[in-house]
Amino acid sequence: MTTQIATDTELSAVNSILGSIGQSPITTLNFQNPEISFIYNILSEVTKDVLNEGWHFNTEEHLPFSPDSNKNILIPSNCLRFDLHEGQVSRSKDVVKRNGKLYDKVNHTDQFDGELLLDVVYLFSFDDIPSVFQRFIIAKSSTRAAAQLITNTELVQLLQQQEALSRASVMEYECEQGDHSYMGWPENSSYRSYQPYKSLIR
Repeated sequence: MTTQIATDTELSAVNSILGSIGQSPITTLNFQNPEISFIYNILSEVTKDVLNEGWHFNTEEHLPFSPDSNKNILIPSNCLRFDLHEGQVSRSKDVVKRNGKLYDKVNHTDQFDGELLLDVVYLFSFDDIPSVFQRFIIAKSSTRAAAQLITNTELVQLLQQQEALSRASVMEYECEQGDHSYMGWPENSSYRSYQPYKSLIR
């Protein structure tokens, strides 16, 4: 009995994209092959585009960053986006990326005297993201590959429909995992809304 693997790998993702445009699967990622290299680049680009939106699984809020001996705060290479935690409330700093470091546009300096709390969106490898996002990235990559490599508008439209269904699954997953609330409750707090069954136990 074979064991089904719940998540995709980069190789299986590339093969799924190749299959969607009518190409034969491969056994290894041979980057000497221009088509394989092109498909892999599409997969990497779409992975970065999707994760850059900032999802519950790749976003860290109020993360402390401390300056080094030169009073600089270096930005990690896998950081896609960042902002000051509650920066919309506190306008004493406005940080951006310059030369790989944080730069404060309010005080016009890249030197900081103490740690800052940042909300960070991270880039993860394809193998290290939830399966539902892998499937969405594959579907989105397949649409892009079909649009760029072949001239078949009907196939592109079909793949776009599959991409939309995958996007819906991603949003369902995000809502379940994120426990979002329009009430804006702070971190490490809890709130239980009114449950209708309670009226029956009075």
